[in-house]
Amino acid sequence: MGWQKALNALIGRSAELDRLTAVLDSAAAGLAGVALVGGDAGIGKTRLVTELAERAEAAGFAVLVGQCAELGDALPYLPLADALRGAPAELRAEIEARPVLGRLLPGGADLDAGTDSALTQQRLFGSMLGFLAARPVLLILEDLHWADRSTRDLLVFLSRMLQTERVCLVGTYRTDDLRRRHPLRRVLAELKRLPTVTAVELNPLGPDEMAGHLSEFGGADPRVIREIVDRAEGNPFYAEELLEAATDGCSMSDGLADLLLSRIEPLSDAAQRVLRGAAVAGRRVDHALLQEASGLDDLTFEDAMREIISQGLLRPDGGYGYAFRHALLQEAVYTDLLPGERTRLHSEFARLLTAREGAAAELAYHYLAGHDLAEALSASVEAGRRAERLGAPAEAHRHFEQALGLWDRVPDAEIRAGTDRVRLAMRTAVAAAGTGDDHRAIAQLRELPPTAETHERLAYYLYDSDDVPAAVAAAEEAVAAADPDTAVLARALATLARTLIATDRRGEVRPLAERALEIARATGACDAEKSAMVTLASCAEYDGDPGRAGELFGTAAAQASGDLAVDLRAIFQHARVEFEHGSMAEAAVIAERGIRLAEDSGLSWSTFGTDLRFLQLLIHYTAGDWVRARREGAGFGVRVGTGHEAVLSSFALFVEVAMGLPEVDERLTWVRPFWSDSLVAYMSRALAAEHALWNGDPELALEHVTAVLDALGPDDMGNIRIGAVGLWALAELGRSDGADELLARARKPVRPGTGAEGHAWLARAEAEWHRAHGRADVGAWRAAVEAFDYGFVYETARSRWRLAEALLVSGDHAAALEEWRTAVRTAASLGARPLGDALADLGLRARFPAAGSGALSGGASGGGPEDASGGLSGGAAGSGAGATGGREPRDGARGRASAGPRPGALTGREREVLSLVAEGLANREIGERLFIAQKTVSVHVSNILGKLGVSSRTQAAAVARREGLL
Repeated sequence: MGWQKALNALIGRSAELDRLTAVLDSAAAGLAGVALVGGDAGIGKTRLVTELAERAEAAGFAVLVGQCAELGDALPYLPLADALRGAPAELRAEIEARPVLGRLLPGGADLDAGTDSALTQQRLFGSMLGFLAARPVLLILEDLHWADRSTRDLLVFLSRMLQTERVCLVGTYRTDDLRRRHPLRRVLAELKRLPTVTAVELNPLGPDEMAGHLSEFGGADPRVIREIVDRAEGNPFYAEELLEAATDGCSMSDGLADLLLSRIEPLSDAAQRVLRGAAVAGRRVDHALLQEASGLDDLTFEDAMREIISQGLLRPDGGYGYAFRHALLQEAVYTDLLPGERTRLHSEFARLLTAREGAAAELAYHYLAGHDLAEALSASVEAGRRAERLGAPAEAHRHFEQALGLWDRVPDAEIRAGTDRVRLAMRTAVAAAGTGDDHRAIAQLRELPPTAETHERLAYYLYDSDDVPAAVAAAEEAVAAADPDTAVLARALATLARTLIATDRRGEVRPLAERALEIARATGACDAEKSAMVTLASCAEYDGDPGRAGELFGTAAAQASGDLAVDLRAIFQHARVEFEHGSMAEAAVIAERGIRLAEDSGLSWSTFGTDLRFLQLLIHYTAGDWVRARREGAGFGVRVGTGHEAVLSSFALFVEVAMGLPEVDERLTWVRPFWSDSLVAYMSRALAAEHALWNGDPELALEHVTAVLDALGPDDMGNIRIGAVGLWALAELGRSDGADELLARARKPVRPGTGAEGHAWLARAEAEWHRAHGRADVGAWRAAVEAFDYGFVYETARSRWRLAEALLVSGDHAAALEEWRTAVRTAASLGARPLGDALADLGLRARFPAAGSGALSGGASGGGPEDASGGLSGGAAGSGAGATGGREPRDGARGRASAGPRPGALTGREREVLSLVAEGLANREIGERLFIAQKTVSVHVSNILGKLGVSSRTQAAAVARREGLL
């Protein structure tokens, strides 16, 4: 038939195909891309991406195609499962290596029933990212207007995270189905702002293009073609159906649905019966299932299928069975069914699928449509459990809520559900929280009978929603209601300690956490034990006892709690504490263990998985292992689309600027639009200032420094490092005006308990202050060398460079030569080309032996400017002048207590969150902006309130404006 031949030619879409091919070619070259193809139903989206798939296969890409279905909102990850099921043989091993993906396939093993669905979702997302990176892949997701919430979340994740992988991701959707409140509309608006995304809109074909298309399709009568062109309004599918009707001698109806049904009317009764059954099954249907539902014998069924396929209504679909040629056909047939007929067919499919142990979500769909409420309730509960184990909290919540809605209409609901209503409602609330909707979880928990368990969960979610007073009250109710010496009491005590940590009742936290720890160990409540231990470690750090904090974090990190998020959190905190106190080797080992755990579980891009990766980069950068640091930095994408991504990208600048790599300019270009973000500005503009200084532009460097200082509060630890950079720039300009102010700015944040790195940067600032005043102070530069010699290899060498220069000025040529040689060896071993060039220049001026021999730097990017700030690695939380301006622990520790608000102790991320709080954004919106978990946002907000000494978000915003934090 003509409809089969039409696939041989693509008419009128050359421009759109060229745009898609450009994305594919970029992916082949190592620049991942995403294309979103939109258009009305029947406009030719599938035909276009089919042509792209053929080109991709010819170019060596593995092609995966996943199809959403109209019941896809009930089936989590339906298009992903469809795509993986059709994966070529060479990718099967990659799927098997990632069990979380294998669970999507038929026969895949489930996780334990108690697995956290939100965490499982993060694992699945990370595993999918790793899977796609295995080889060149074109992943096509069709009909995204029917996609479930979890699939939409995966689409956003991949669109943001894919960077240098050889991956082309294409999604298609119907524009005419996107009503004003359609959930895909917001996703599309977000994605189209990303630099990696190309939007392709298919408009109706023009008259000449449509005529050419019909000619390829088999049309020969010019009069008929003109009439079809006039009627079809540029829609290829409508035109094809009109031509088929004309060819078959049928009337060309004005409406598409009537036209499609007119194609079905000439079919035999058996063929119509089969087609109606296929429409109830969905876009695709299994051969044996369809035959059994039709009730026809083998020969009659086969004759009916030949008739249907010959008319181009269904097509064979590999080993799966059959698929409608177009979704519009399935919709037209289904809509034309009589109500009783539709109910009967749904009931029949439910019966057959139950016998085949079909997917619970599909069973729930058919039982509900078949009005069998009892079976629908049972299937909905099981579908919710299955969604939890797949890592689809949104779909789990949907199914559990559906079951609760049916509860009062089913006499033996508790037996059917296998649980009581209260426990099911608890599970529904947990699923809601897993989607980031703590407010819905809170509302559902408040409707339940007051028990220790419900109060404890209510307190947990209230705290995450920043309602600390209500959280404290609920946690106290949980403690009061819990039976003595039980795991429930241990969890309640741990949660109460957690809620009090940012209040004026902080003195109660330690005894509560100690009691929770004792009971948790006695009852085997591993989650409560670890939570209490982390809280105790945070208390120790807050009280200025880093040794005890490290010991407790270490103990917590060494124990497996059964909760991967808690385990990664403890490992990160342990590594951070060791790093900030100069134990580089120990910190590296701990961070590596955490990263392996994150990778093995698919959580590399989770909150603490990401934190561990940039901490590992800083450890290797500080310790002088720049080969690994550069490799780790390359993992943070250059093409960023959010402030969170820009922060991660900025970390890579440490080693790239210090090595004088050409990637610096491109990375700075991408992060520049996010300089209004205080943390991005601090991270990237400080390094942009260094880059400018190494390239002989101190004026530009000073401009960067001024912008960063304007964004920092006077007590921010980041002032120390950026002050040193500014003094370097002034010295290069031969200016002393402003030097005293910069030194005062660097000195102000220093307090008792400031870490080694903070003191080292202050020593550098003091030495640069002398340079700005025209003095080469040997003592000041020797103090800087000694301060950085705690283990910061690069900064020690940079200070030796200046020390050698000062020694030359003082006339001690021999001592200068010794310091110079030591610095040269370090610069050469690191590959620090700008520093190597500066040392070569100094050696030539001083006429040192071997100076200028080419062994120093191998050709650097800049001349021989002066020194100062360098790639700071990330000092002690609340005590150093590190990469994040004194990055604080996530668990409430904020250095030694002091009277009144302490806005300067805010971390860069907390400032980032505070600025969005001041805009009036809720936690969920902040999390979406920064691409972090809502729970993480909640922790930051609680820390901010505690540090500023306020009790509400409104007060925090007011203090921020008064203190100049915004």
